[in-house]
Amino acid sequence: MPETIQSPVEKAGPAGSAVHHRTAIVDGRRVFYREAGDPAAPTVVLLHGFPTSSHMFRSLIPALADRYHVVAPDHIGFGHSDAPSVDEFDYSFERLTSITLGLLDALALDHFALYIQDYGAPIGLRIASQSPERVTALLVQSGNAYVEGFTPFWDVLFAHAKDRRAHEAEVRRLLEPTATRWQYTHGVPTDRSDRLTPDTWTLDQALLDRPGNKEVQLQLFWDYQFNLDAYPAFQQYFREHRPPTLITWGEHDEIFGADGARAFLRDLPEAELHLLDAGHFALETHGPEIAALIRDFLDRTLR
Repeated sequence: MPETIQSPVEKAGPAGSAVHHRTAIVDGRRVFYREAGDPAAPTVVLLHGFPTSSHMFRSLIPALADRYHVVAPDHIGFGHSDAPSVDEFDYSFERLTSITLGLLDALALDHFALYIQDYGAPIGLRIASQSPERVTALLVQSGNAYVEGFTPFWDVLFAHAKDRRAHEAEVRRLLEPTATRWQYTHGVPTDRSDRLTPDTWTLDQALLDRPGNKEVQLQLFWDYQFNLDAYPAFQQYFREHRPPTLITWGEHDEIFGADGARAFLRDLPEAELHLLDAGHFALETHGPEIAALIRDFLDRTLR
């Protein structure tokens, strides 16, 4: 059992839903995670994407914690988890999956619903397809599992995957402040733009700018190509196990397009699909709506 260190708590949301900030040691690496709710309640695991951290769930966690046990880790290289250099750690989605599984095992989480967004999708869907008996439901937000979801945004990344040296300068621009801010602002309707807080992209950029972290992100950009090799296994998992699935996806997402959301229905015809008037980080502009959809869905599915 890895060491777990509890830090001070932050009060938010309903009474009894304090958010705890903790660290576990998994395979010798410190994994930071947020936790709230009664551990005896059904568990929901929240897996974040690029370039953020569990901070993206700061409002969703207390919105669920009065009924559910919620755990949201930072992937290695992100947020407040360890961020070793590329020479010290194998930055691949397979390795991030094994660390996430190590944390779930250390916390004795045998069954859980998975919220998957962006990078959280290939991590969470590897877990689900390898251990389908553990996953009680899927909550999908811009979490790709079909080639239909790729937009022109990915052209330079796939070119980089084929020839890293020739395209590295272009890809590095995706790690700069303008690109980080754009991930939050694109596709957001004018009447929702005042829900965006600059804290999000400012924090993300500060962490991207740590010494060596951009090399970490370049390595994960390159490794992303191998997630596509796993898509047939993910889709077979959907067809064979039919996990209860709720999809809340920004219709105007220019990173993972809405066709990627619709594609889930091919293998999960009973999935509930909600295309929101939002971009890639729909929780930032439609957090209360998504929380209400999740609560209703999980209440019907898990209870």
